Amino acid sequence: MKNFGNAVRDFVLEWSVNIIVLLFGTTTLVQAFIVPTPSMDKTVMVGDHLLVDKLSYAPPGSISKYFLPYTEVKRGDIIVFRYPSNIQENYVKRVMGVPGDHLRVVNKVLYLNGKPLTEPYTQHVRDYIDPYADNFPSEPVGPVDQRGRAMLQEHVVNGEVVVPEGSYFAMGDNRDNSLDSRYWGFMPRDYVKGKAAFIYWSFEDNEEGLPPAGFSRFFTTIRWSRLLHQIH
Repeated sequence: MKNFGNAVRDFVLEWSVNIIVLLFGTTTLVQAFIVPTPSMDKTVMVGDHLLVDKLSYAPPGSISKYFLPYTEVKRGDIIVFRYPSNIQENYVKRVMGVPGDHLRVVNKVLYLNGKPLTEPYTQHVRDYIDPYADNFPSEPVGPVDQRGRAMLQEHVVNGEVVVPEGSYFAMGDNRDNSLDSRYWGFMPRDYVKGKAAFIYWSFEDNEEGLPPAGFSRFFTTIRWSRLLHQIH
């Protein structure tokens, strides 16, 4: 039974990948990404397998710009990008600030250009106020790296972080459990890999993003409601 279960798992996984490649082409157009951390809960979750649209933010060509929907990175977009503090890693976050935006956090509430945002997609898991993350910008504490400290020194005006040209401010929807721009600074435009399009596969409680061993667990741990779920 164990060998049969493994065979079924491998068969389903192999054909899932084949179908995705046939439907969406090569990695020049899309790229698969497995969510490794809960920083974007519940929008995207650990074990979600995403397809990333690499074409959306690509520079338009002289002819292709008339046929393909190129766009600029916008506030609210969920993107996959190279982690600025270690470009070998990929992160997924929500863009909260574009060039010229002023941002601050007061008692967990994010203010954008002087106005508090209503953010139904966020969650807060702490029952206390963190002096840095929940009242930002402020005196850096915790895992604030060199880039984050440079942001606080060079880009804070009247108690607000001002996003410079060619950069974005990114945050996780799981605000109390997210290593984001508050800690490592701005995300350069060149680091953006693409826009998270939809979830093509998802397993529960699987930090490695791999199918669980065993025939019965393979099917019972699939999050069926999240399959082919568009990301907003």
